[in-house]
Formats: sequence, C-alpha cells, structure tokens
Amino acid sequence: MDIPVGGSPKLYQRVANAIVAQIRSGKYPRGERLPPERELAEEFGVSRPTVREAMIALEIRGIVEARRGSGIYVVEAAPPESTSTEQDIGPFEVTEARRLFEGEAAALAATTITDEEIEKLESLLAILGANTTSEVGERADRDFHITIAEATRNSAIASVVETLWDMRYKSPMCMKMFDRARDAGVQPRYDDHSQILKALKARDPQAARAAMRSHLDRVINAMLNATETDAIERARSEFAAKREELARRRSI
Repeated sequence: MDIPVGGSPKLYQRVANAIVAQIRSGKYPRGERLPPERELAEEFGVSRPTVREAMIALEIRGIVEARRGSGIYVVEAAPPESTSTEQDIGPFEVTEARRLFEGEAAALAATTITDEEIEKLESLLAILGANTTSEVGERADRDFHITIAEATRNSAIASVVETLWDMRYKSPMCMKMFDRARDAGVQPRYDDHSQILKALKARDPQAARAAMRSHLDRVINAMLNATETDAIERARSEFAAKREELARRRSI
C-alpha cells in the first residue's frame, strides 16, 4: 500500500491513520501485536523512521503501547478521532531541518564570530560536559547551538534555528521520541560540540559545517538506535529462550 507524499497530514500521520483504519476494521483487534517495523514500512512504502514516528503518535493517542522485549500491541480497539495539530512535526524531520540550517549557520558563524562569543561557547561546553545527564546539560546544549546561530549576525537564521529547537518542546511527538532516546542513554555529545567549537575558533567555515552536520547525523542515528531497543530486547529474549531449550535438550 503506497502512501502518497505531499499535502496534509504529514506522512507519518497518514501511516498512523491507516493503521487506525485497520484496527477499526478488525485486522488488528485489541491485544494483537502489530507486525514488525520492517513489514509495516514495506506495506506502506515508507521508511522505517516514518513507521517509528507513526507508532509513537499512536502511543500518544493511547491506541497502542510498546511492551519492552515484546513489541507494539493494540490497546484500544475503537480509538477516538484525533484532530490535534501539535504532532505535525516529527523528531526526524526536525533534526534533518536542523542539520540543513545549522550546518550552514555554523559555516557562516565561523566568518563572523567574536572572541566573546567563543568564550561563551567554551563556558557552555564546560557546563554541558559536567551535566550530560541533567536538564542543565540540555539547556547548555540548546544555548550552545543558539549562540552559534546568533553569531551569524543574521536575525532570520537565528530565529529559524531557535524555532526548530523549540519544536522539540512543543510537540508531544518530539518529546516522546527524545524521552525514549534519553531513557536509552542518549545524551548531548561533548566531543561533537568540542569539534564544532574547534572549527569556529579556527574560523574555518568548511570544518564548522562538516562538524555540525556530523554531529546532527549522529543525533539522528542515536534516535534510530534508541527506538530499536525494544526489537533488540525481544531478539535477545528469544535467543535466551532458545539457548535454554537447547540446554535442556542436551541434558536429556
């Protein structure tokens, strides 16, 4: 089943709505485990990250739940319609947009940044390094990126970057994904930020762009890995059960 691209609602929402229709039709009754992510991606002709965003959207609506080590299960057979627009932007879209805008912002900032702004980034980096697992570190992370955007001397760029960051906190969809990543141990990367700062101090636009893009590529990969946790745990559980079965058979 192909999901057309473009228009509204967003792609992951169309996948989520299609699954809701299947639930209503009885294809997936209450208590049923949904097919694996790979199968759903093939069925709807979308990427696996889109399927993950759709699953999280359905979790937020109380339609499905993720059971650690088992999979995604239907918990509401006839879910109510949702007209919420807060979930329009998914975390992968936000981070991809950040990669585009912040990469170029870092390159431009490398040509305009002041010594005072470099000092501010050094202070923020120190705070981030000392508080990687707390909200203090998250605020320092945000302020680090906003400071770079402001260093471009372009208020439109600064506004776009700040808006993209704010989407993380305004969208339940983004918050759910980032909370899951945090629970899986994903934290702001000190080394990545250190490389960005190094390029800015060298006033090297190409290196600054590359360092920022590389950092945000790793953020995307970290989210992908974090949302694979359930599947990995399920595979480990199944492997452990098989190993116990073989051990019992050897003992006969």
